[in-house]
Amino acid sequence: MTRILLTGANGQLGYEVARKGREMGLDLAALDRSQLDITDRAAVADVVQQIAPDLIINTAAYTAVDRAETDSQAAFAVNRDGPRNLAEAAQKHGSVLIHFSTDYVFDGSQPHAYVEQDEVGPIGVYGESKEAGEAAIRAVTERHLILRTSWVYGVHGANFVRTMLRLAQERAHIRVVNDQSGCPTYAADLAEVVLRLAERVLNGQLQQDGYGTFHCAGQGQVTWHGFADKIFQLAGERFGKKPELIAIPGSEFPSRARRPANSALDCSKLARVHGLALRQWQEALSDMLDHLDRNA
Repeated sequence: MTRILLTGANGQLGYEVARKGREMGLDLAALDRSQLDITDRAAVADVVQQIAPDLIINTAAYTAVDRAETDSQAAFAVNRDGPRNLAEAAQKHGSVLIHFSTDYVFDGSQPHAYVEQDEVGPIGVYGESKEAGEAAIRAVTERHLILRTSWVYGVHGANFVRTMLRLAQERAHIRVVNDQSGCPTYAADLAEVVLRLAERVLNGQLQQDGYGTFHCAGQGQVTWHGFADKIFQLAGERFGKKPELIAIPGSEFPSRARRPANSALDCSKLARVHGLALRQWQEALSDMLDHLDRNA
């Protein structure tokens, strides 16, 4: 019997969970979309029955925020129906489900960081589909952990940090939004936290209050412009010279979807209940850039 089933193993978060899980010696079956399409209810049921995992970690997601505005059917299939299928299979086989959600379930109107009990109110299709996925899980199984995270980046896959590094090679000037703020989260740090939770699940150490919804993001808050500025500050001599960053309001940036003005997450519940916290985002970013340097 495989103890952990990981879905979405080729995504930037799934990649890190699979890599770190193997380093820790965990009994983990890492499946990508070609091996398991979570929108296929029958396929999910069959795989969970065959593997019989104690824990399912779902990192599969539709994350194209702008494309979701014109592709809502696909967004809801992956972000709502997929988690529901996994929750049903988990409930049937007695598995715990860990699922990742997003800061975009909030409308961004609050001046302070959001806590888990704050009212959700997504302002775009992507956020709506993720909120629907949360609700679907809660309706099916109590033995779940929903981890809301934000602004995820890593060494694998497409993300803001890698986009900035690429644009710096192509342009002398880069326009970056300065009126949207959140918490940058390094995928490797997020994977480490979820695997610590996984160990507690497998060891039977998770108490009843350990289930539910938790915010899980890098510590500290910054705008996209401030994030970009720190990227180039830390990248140092990589480019010879730093591109000029031009601060613009979100209204001037061409995008289909609206983004919340403030989507910072207060992660104190995770620290209080589980004793876990991610690093300050600046420290994590420095580590990510060092990793890219070593593997260039």
